[in-house]
Amino acid sequence: MPRKFTKGYYVRGHFVAEGSELDLELKRELKGDTDVSRTDMKKQSDELQLLGEQLLTLRADLMARVDLPDKLLEAVADAKRITNFEGRRRQMQFIGKLMRKLEDSTIVAVQAALEEQRKPSALETQRLHQAEDWRDRLIADDQALTAWLALDAGSDAQQLRALIRQARKDAQAPGAKELPGQAPRHGKAYRELFQTIKTALGRDSEDGA
Repeated sequence: MPRKFTKGYYVRGHFVAEGSELDLELKRELKGDTDVSRTDMKKQSDELQLLGEQLLTLRADLMARVDLPDKLLEAVADAKRITNFEGRRRQMQFIGKLMRKLEDSTIVAVQAALEEQRKPSALETQRLHQAEDWRDRLIADDQALTAWLALDAGSDAQQLRALIRQARKDAQAPGAKELPGQAPRHGKAYRELFQTIKTALGRDSEDGA
């Protein structure tokens, strides 16, 4: 069979195949938009560098979901241990270099994991709403404590009564009433009661998992 020659041309004694990266770069130079291309490349590089820095804050469980190369995982672990400013700066540049080698699908997975970390889970949001509802019920109705103790027998009834009593007392204190344009002021007992309930709901959720 006759040999098929690749289409292209010579520049300064070097063959440039049509459609190659060098061919595209030379065509951009002829069109005068080299600066635009380099600006875009610099922007993309900076974005990946920032994404690599954010990897240092990613939770271990979310990190495990992303199929990152061992070399990048080791670089991130090393960066967390480096305290020297210049050493850390160089390490972050190295991480940025590794980030630029990742597949697009992996980059998307990293972005999704970081976004998931920024947003509370649906379960956590539900738990917060439940804790708020129970706190308000306990403060407003004496019968609510009986219902709560039936739900969570491990609760310290004496502590809960003390918190409820103090939260009611704080609500009646001067300056605690809601003013126009301002949220009502709540005391320490009100916040502690919420935290106690939220912790108990979380504990029950883990036990039932």
